[in-house]
Amino acid sequence: MASTTAELEALLMQRSLTDPHLLAEASKAADFQILPDATVIKIGGQSVIDRGRAGLYPLLDEIVEVRKSHQLLIGTGAGTRARHLYSIAAGLNLPAGVLSQLGASVANQNAIILGQLLAKYGIPAVEGAGLSAVPLYLAEVNAVLFSGMPPYGLWMLPAPGDVIPPYRTDAGCFLIAEQFGCKAMIFVKDEDGLYTANPKTSKDAKFIPKISVDEMKAQGLHDSILEFPMLDLLQQARHIHQVQVVNGLVPGNLTRALAGEHVGTIITAR
Repeated sequence: MASTTAELEALLMQRSLTDPHLLAEASKAADFQILPDATVIKIGGQSVIDRGRAGLYPLLDEIVEVRKSHQLLIGTGAGTRARHLYSIAAGLNLPAGVLSQLGASVANQNAIILGQLLAKYGIPAVEGAGLSAVPLYLAEVNAVLFSGMPPYGLWMLPAPGDVIPPYRTDAGCFLIAEQFGCKAMIFVKDEDGLYTANPKTSKDAKFIPKISVDEMKAQGLHDSILEFPMLDLLQQARHIHQVQVVNGLVPGNLTRALAGEHVGTIITAR
C-alpha cells in the first residue's frame, strides 16, 4: 500500500500508467473539493432558453434572488438550433467531433444571451480559460454562466453506430460540478422530472420521484430527460452522488431544490 507521496511516486516510475495496482493506489487519495459550497444549475436549451421571454424571464428573476444565499454555476444547453446543425452535419457524413464543435457554438451563444440579460446584476459569462476566474466571480456576485458543452471538440468519442455526440451539455455541466467538487447538481427542464415514458407523447407516462441509475437502465429508460451516457459519469463520480431534475417553468421550484427540498426527480448513483 502506498501510504506516502514518495511511495506512490515510486510506483509511478516503476509501472505502466494502466497497471491495476498503481491505479488502485492512486485512487485512494481523496480529491480536494475546489468549490464545495457551490451548486451547478443546467438550464435546458430546448426546454427553457428556446422559449424566449415566457420561459426565461421568470427563471432569471428567481436566479437573481436565490443567488443572494447560494453560489451558482449556471450552465447552458444548446437546444433546437444545435439539433438543426446536427441534422445538416450528419447528412454530410461529418464525424462526431465536428458535430460536437457545432453544438458547443450554440451552447456558447446561449451563455452569451443569458450573460447579457444578467449583466446589470454583474453576473458574467465565461468560457475556456475564463473558468479559472470562477472563484472570483462567485466571491463577488455569487453566480457565473458557462457553456454546458464539454470541451472535447474534434476529440469527442463517437457513440457506437452514431455520429451525434454522446456527451453533450448535460454531461458538460455534470463534469463541472464533479471536477470543482460542488455540493449539488440541478438540471432545470420543462417537465416535473423523470417519467416512465415521454410525457409529451405518452398519456400513460407515470412520474418517478426518485430512482437509481441501475433502476433506470433496468427499466430501459434510455429516452429519458437526461443524456443517458451522463448517468455512467454519475456512477463513476467521487463528489456528486445524485442529481436533481426540476421544472424551471414552475416558479419557486429552483428555490426549493436549492433549499434541499425533494422537488422533481432525484437520480442516485446507486
